[in-house]
Amino acid sequence: MPKLEGIVARQCESKVRRALEETRIVGLIGPRQSGKSTLVEKIAQEFDMQGLSLDGPQILKQSKEDPDGFLRYIDKAVIYEIQRVPELLLALIRNVDKDSCPGRFLITSSADLFPNSVVPESLAGRIEIIQCLPLSQSEIEQTNLSEFLDRAFANDLPKMRNLGYTADLIERVIRGGYPEVLKRSTYVRHSEWLKSYTNSLVTGHIQEIAKVNKIDQFSKLLERLTVYAGSATNLKKIANELNVDEKTIDQWIFLLEQLFVVRRIPAWDRNKLKRMNKSPKLHFHDSGLLATLQDVSVEMVKHNRDLFNQLLKNFVFSELYKLSQLDNDEISIYHYREQSVYEIDFVMEKAGKVIGIEVKSSTGIKPVDFRALKRLKDDLGESFVCGIILHDGDLIQSPSEKLYAMPVSQLWTQ
Repeated sequence: MPKLEGIVARQCESKVRRALEETRIVGLIGPRQSGKSTLVEKIAQEFDMQGLSLDGPQILKQSKEDPDGFLRYIDKAVIYEIQRVPELLLALIRNVDKDSCPGRFLITSSADLFPNSVVPESLAGRIEIIQCLPLSQSEIEQTNLSEFLDRAFANDLPKMRNLGYTADLIERVIRGGYPEVLKRSTYVRHSEWLKSYTNSLVTGHIQEIAKVNKIDQFSKLLERLTVYAGSATNLKKIANELNVDEKTIDQWIFLLEQLFVVRRIPAWDRNKLKRMNKSPKLHFHDSGLLATLQDVSVEMVKHNRDLFNQLLKNFVFSELYKLSQLDNDEISIYHYREQSVYEIDFVMEKAGKVIGIEVKSSTGIKPVDFRALKRLKDDLGESFVCGIILHDGDLIQSPSEKLYAMPVSQLWTQ
């Protein structure tokens, strides 16, 4: 695959612009090096907003000691990396309550400001949070926004077509979506950058949101989680291996979620109360980072396809999650497991409608592969919109009503 050249148009840009026209504070959050600053600098010039970085020791000290005074004479501004001074959030609210014009502040954060997906009541109506994640495949291709989820929730999918094989699928999965990785031409260069990124994450970035004293164990946890990517984590087993308690392991994973490294997706059940009692599955936000932590290269996957299935599932999760964040309606992502017999990688729910998505690294799909999707279809009735198997083959097929098999590339092409 060729290197990424120039500045890539981001699909969340229109959401940021719309939010600035209607909301007093707009928060752009996402992992470090995902392209937040590049996007913000472009928008700030057009909205005539001055930039305030919290990097310098003097400005950091002033904003912590007197956050209201720090903001007193500022009309409009971009404030970078606000997670370094959480006290500024409430000061921002007090400031915009005196001047309620929209587009007053655009703030960035490399940590999830509200990891429970609930904006505190004190901020409701005053702030809109938008995620800027590593590049999606449609952004890398610089094509129009993929309509995959829109078409899936409308059951408007092709029933038969030969698309040809996605020749560079392995390379796409191993590279992931961090812009700096995509500017490098070889796997070795990709891996070097991602290893450096991981080291900075463990030794520095994590300390901005919590004091982690056992850095060696925390680093080992990140490596250990690669074993569980795409499956439920065994907190007790990990705790014993790292010689820390289960509660600490759970808290550390939560910190990694805040930094957009991993995400635990809950189990789906028709009874929402039962969902809370089922084990979540863990996925990495970036398949390139996962591959680097596993020391898996493109050549290794080509010679041993057994290495690919786990990476591909995380790659698909990343693409689906990015698409879900762009939708105007809330889309929730779950996994499905019934009696250890029926499993579906991703169940996506929107306004009471459900689609199921399975991921297969094989090129050939057999009737038995649809067993779990058929089970979910029969169980849900009209709430079930469609079931899709995304595979590494070349054909789109529809063996029966509301069931499809199609290449993974349908996530970013139409």
